[in-house]
Amino acid sequence: MSGFNISIVVPVLNEAPQLKALKNQLRLLKDEWVKEIIIVDGGSTDGTADALAEEFTVIQSEKGRAKQMNAGAEYATGTWILFLHADTHISQGHIQTAMSEGAMYSWGRFNVKLSNNAWPYKVISFFINQRSRITSVATGDQCIFVRKKIFDEIGGYTDLALMEDVDLCKRLRAKSKPINLKKTVTTSSRRWEQFGMFKTIFLMWKLRFYFWCGVNPDRLARLYK
Repeated sequence: MSGFNISIVVPVLNEAPQLKALKNQLRLLKDEWVKEIIIVDGGSTDGTADALAEEFTVIQSEKGRAKQMNAGAEYATGTWILFLHADTHISQGHIQTAMSEGAMYSWGRFNVKLSNNAWPYKVISFFINQRSRITSVATGDQCIFVRKKIFDEIGGYTDLALMEDVDLCKRLRAKSKPINLKKTVTTSSRRWEQFGMFKTIFLMWKLRFYFWCGVNPDRLARLYK
């Protein structure tokens, strides 16, 4: 197993409301496959960085998910990198699956489900996973993992205000197909609940269409917020 391990990179910014859950999850992810867990703080003002530094490696970066994940990847020493969002939950067994089943691939992702278990959210999750499988494009909530060598070769994440995950997948897809793991990670359904399912679905598709049309990601980020 030596020489075949993974660095987990977690971008954070003012995560106090979910800090306890995040720390509990990260503790459980420490195993023989995980070489290191790297927290990349984008300038938190609520004590997030200090609280996480008690148990994990914390580095500082300019604010911005792409910037933060690139900083974590540069610091990483594992043969693989897995990018984990602070509001996404992945189990320890999933890391082992990524390392064993993904051994012949350059990159991959997991299926995702929303944290709300009501049936409409299950339908949304289903279509997210089907779209991802067909297009070989994943969202950051799907815990994208990639060989560090390949990530470095393509220049990492493009510094975009939004859609940095879509952009990364398209460049990775040009090199090779991903492994689409059926194991499921869980991400927060907070945004869908707060703004409404149909309104959020429409917004997500509109943003993807605008991105495909070449609209400036800074403008897309303003629409998203």
